[in-house]
Amino acid sequence: MNVFRLAGDMTHLFSIIILLLKIRISLKTQELYVIVFLARYLDLFTKYFSLYNTIMKLVFIGISISIVWYMRYHKVVKQTYSKDQDTFRHYFLLLPCFLLAVVVHRAFTVTEVLWTFSLYLEAVAILPQLVLLQSSRNIDNLTGNYVFLLGAYRALYLVNWVYRFFTENHQVRWIPWLSGLVQTALYADFFYYYIKSWKNNEKLQLPA
Repeated sequence: MNVFRLAGDMTHLFSIIILLLKIRISLKTQELYVIVFLARYLDLFTKYFSLYNTIMKLVFIGISISIVWYMRYHKVVKQTYSKDQDTFRHYFLLLPCFLLAVVVHRAFTVTEVLWTFSLYLEAVAILPQLVLLQSSRNIDNLTGNYVFLLGAYRALYLVNWVYRFFTENHQVRWIPWLSGLVQTALYADFFYYYIKSWKNNEKLQLPA
């Protein structure tokens, strides 16, 4: 550790705080992502794939937990959080996703069931964020871009799976494919209004 490393880390941390001050994030969606990453990356303790893989898993877990912590406990960030508009009861999503994972999975082991649960939960984790945007109607550019990139990430993963199917071993992966399709479909309405506002150079607005 040296002063430059410390300054770099603190600058990164400050950039996250600035992001949270500017963006209309749903705390409930972020809490669901924490559960998604913790359930999915249990193999950190059982399997080693690569240093990059391990680091990225730890980064996803660390950032998601940090965002939730700042939204709940950081004084300035907490004051900017629109709790009265973040009304989706996200805990109702947990049990159905877990029960579905117990019934439909690749193998009936703890890690496989939790991995499957994480896919099902991730597919619907964006719902609180979309409800928050729906209630606020007028959406700033940063928030719109954030949600668009979240949806684009999943859409690109679908393209990746199709590409791998034709170029690798033609293995069908029904669980991640269907989960990805459901997740991408939830963004369809948002994508439509996002692209429409971009083409017309207008402020992004969602219908009531």
